[in-house]
Amino acid sequence: MNVGQAAEASGMSVKTLHYYEEIGLVVPKRQENGYRAYSETDVHKLNFIHRARGLGFTVEACRELLSLYEDRSRASADVKAIAGQHLEEVETKIEELKALRETIKDLHDKCRGDHRPDCPIINGLASTTH
Repeated sequence: MNVGQAAEASGMSVKTLHYYEEIGLVVPKRQENGYRAYSETDVHKLNFIHRARGLGFTVEACRELLSLYEDRSRASADVKAIAGQHLEEVETKIEELKALRETIKDLHDKCRGDHRPDCPIINGLASTTH
């Protein structure tokens, strides 16, 4: 199938498929005329990557996971280690977002929201302390 068909089948843009080819993640064969020819296996790999990216894995982690996916003698511990590292990163981000929410909520709650110019939100944003 051509790049447009592969993009549609994988739910990704043509630009993304070109990028993945450029970085060597999924490299389709070329026809004699130079056009890309994506196989069903290529599209399956693209779907795998799309799902992994949707779960927040980095491109490099996707590369590692795809390599492990293709390695039938892989150790599941290797896959679990990659997922575990990503899980730790997600949990850290969640904690950071919770702290961010509390800061914004505190500023929001302190603001009267009336006609006066005094505003704790503006003052908090202008503060040099973090």
